[in-house]
Amino acid sequence: MSKIKRGLTSSINPMVETKSTTEIKSKTGNLYESIAVIAKRANQINISVKEELHSKLEEFASHTDNLEEVHENKEQIEISRFYERMANPAIQATQEFLEDKIYFRRNDDDLYS
Repeated sequence: MSKIKRGLTSSINPMVETKSTTEIKSKTGNLYESIAVIAKRANQINISVKEELHSKLEEFASHTDNLEEVHENKEQIEISRFYERMANPAIQATQEFLEDKIYFRRNDDDLYS
């Protein structure tokens, strides 16, 4: 597992907590713009986690599925459990946003067209 993922999962509580909308709004000046930034980052996190999980589980894939050959692999189960315990990408993105760990910029041309 990458060091970045371990750092993300260890410091972020996977439980949903209410956040102050005024604090979220204060970062960009617009609540909806802040939510759009968080949503884009959550999508990025989701894609990277999904790719990482699939690459790890690909090692265990059997190309000839036969009911007699299916067996439990403890390592595969542990990998799956780890990813299930991770915080939701939206929670991770919100936490990063509130801690000013996300770089974003406005495209002023889009605002006035």
